[in-house]
Amino acid sequence: MQASSVRNSVADLSILGIRQAANIYYQLEPSVLVSQTLSRRQGALTSSGALSVNTGKFTGRAPKDKFIVKDNLTADTVNWNDFNIPVSADCFDRLYEKITAYFTGKDVWVRDCYACADPSYRINIQVITDTPWASLFAYNMFLRPAEEELEYMHPEWTVIQAPGFLADPAVDGTRQSNFAMVSFTRKMIIIGGTAYTGEIKKGIFTILNYVLPHDNGVLSMHCSANQGIDGDTAIFFGLSGTGKTTLSADPNRKLIGDDEHGWAADSIFNFEGGCYAKCIDLSEEKEPQIFHAIREGALLENVTFHANTTEVNYADKSITENTRVSYPLHYIDNAMIPSVASLPKNIFFLTCDAYGVLPPISRLTPEQAMYQFISGYTARVAGTEAGVSEPTATFSSCFGAPFLPLHPVQYAQMLGEKLRQQAVPVWLINTGWTGGAFGTGQRIKLNYTRAIVAAALNGDLEKMSYKYDPIFGFAIPESCPGVPENMLDPRNTWENKEAYDQQAKDLAGRFVHNFKKYASMADPEILSAAPII
Repeated sequence: MQASSVRNSVADLSILGIRQAANIYYQLEPSVLVSQTLSRRQGALTSSGALSVNTGKFTGRAPKDKFIVKDNLTADTVNWNDFNIPVSADCFDRLYEKITAYFTGKDVWVRDCYACADPSYRINIQVITDTPWASLFAYNMFLRPAEEELEYMHPEWTVIQAPGFLADPAVDGTRQSNFAMVSFTRKMIIIGGTAYTGEIKKGIFTILNYVLPHDNGVLSMHCSANQGIDGDTAIFFGLSGTGKTTLSADPNRKLIGDDEHGWAADSIFNFEGGCYAKCIDLSEEKEPQIFHAIREGALLENVTFHANTTEVNYADKSITENTRVSYPLHYIDNAMIPSVASLPKNIFFLTCDAYGVLPPISRLTPEQAMYQFISGYTARVAGTEAGVSEPTATFSSCFGAPFLPLHPVQYAQMLGEKLRQQAVPVWLINTGWTGGAFGTGQRIKLNYTRAIVAAALNGDLEKMSYKYDPIFGFAIPESCPGVPENMLDPRNTWENKEAYDQQAKDLAGRFVHNFKKYASMADPEILSAAPII
C-alpha cells in the first residue's frame, strides 16, 4: 500500500516528524506482511507455515538501556532505580528528532491497535516500524480494532521502533547505541538499535503499569489467568521457569491470557490480544496448545532448523535460550474472547524453590501475600546459566520488577486491599524441589502440582486441616487429593532434618536481606509477615 492510498491521518506522518518516507504501509494483513518479509529476505517459512526471523544482535530485552523521561509528571511518582533509569526531556527530544529523520526515504509500516480488553480502560496505540515482520508482531500481540473503527480511531500512545537507527552515547545520553525510551508526558515510546520485538511489548506493559494503578485504580499484574466452566477465575503469578504458562494452559478452562492483566473493580482483563511464548525445548507432548498455535501467521524468533529442512529444531540454543513465538490469542482453541472475566476466586504464587525448603502448597494470609508479592521469589538452578553451579535465589518484586514504574509497595498495597475486600485465597505453590536441594532432592512431579491446583480450584483444600510452618508462618494442608501426605511438609521429605532446618533458616535470611530495600515504604502489617529466623 502506497502512502497516497492510506487514510490521511496516517499518510501524513509529518505531524510525528516522519517526512518523505518512501512508502507507508498501513494496517496490512498478516499474509501480506509475511510475503513482504520473505521478498525482502528478512525471514523464512517453517514447515508449519509460521514465519521465522532473526532479531540480530539482541535476542532479549536490554534492561540497562531502558529509560524514562524524568519531568514534572514523573519526578515524584516513578520509582527511580536500575530498571527505571532517568533521562532528561531534552535528551528524549533530540533522539526523537533523529529517529524520525531516520525514516526519510525508507519504507514505513504503521499499525493501529489497542491494549486492555476491558473497554473502560482501552488505550489506543499506533506502532511504527521499519520492517514488515515487526508490524506482524504488533498485529499478533495487541488487540485488533474492527475495520469500521479505524476511520475514527486516534492513537493515545505512539511506539516507534527503528532497529537500524543507532544512538551516539557521547551525544545522546544513552549507555550504548541501543535504547528504549518512554516519555509519559508525550505519550511516546522510541526504540532504536534493537530488533527484539519484546521491547515493544514490554514498553506498553511498562506504561500500563503506571497509567492503570496511578490514574485508574486498577492493579496491573504480570500473570496468566484462566476461567472454569462455572465462571471461576484463577490468576497465576510466577517468574520464568515456575510453570506459569504450563499450569494456566488447562484444556478444561478458558485461557484469559498468558502474561499481562488488570484487576479492576468488577473484572479481570487481558492487556493483550496475543501470546509471546518461549519455544526452547517445545514439544507437542509438553505444550500442545502452544505447539499447534505455531502455524500460518505466527512469528518465530531466533530459532533454527533441522539440517536441510524447514522443520524447527526447538532444542537448539545456539542463537539463544530465549527463542520465542508470537501468535493471536484466538490461535488457542479455548481462549476467552473478549478476554474479560469475573473477579478471581483463587490466586496462585508459583515458585521453583531449588533449595527444597518451601512446601508444595501453602495458604497465605493477606499480609503474607503482600510480603511474598513484593519479594517475588524463585531460584535458578545449575545449568540454566553460565557460571551457575548451585541454586541461586532470585527476587523480582511483584513478579515483574523490570516493568514497574511505581514503587513495589504501591502494587502490594493495592493487592492487599483487593484480597481483603473480596476474600480471595492466595496459594503459594512450589514447583521446584523436595527431599533435598537441587542435586540431592527430586523435582516435584507435574502431576502432583496439577492435582494441587485442581484441589484449590474445586474447593477441596478449604475442607482440610492445616498446620503452620515455624519459620515462614505458612499454613500447610495436612492432606491433598492426589498428593502423598508425607510430601506436604517438606521437612518430612529430608533424611537429614537438621540439614533441612539449616537450609530453611538460610533461605529465610535471604528473604529478610532482600526485603530491606522495601522496609521503609512497607506498612507494619507487611513487615509482620517476614520469616522468623
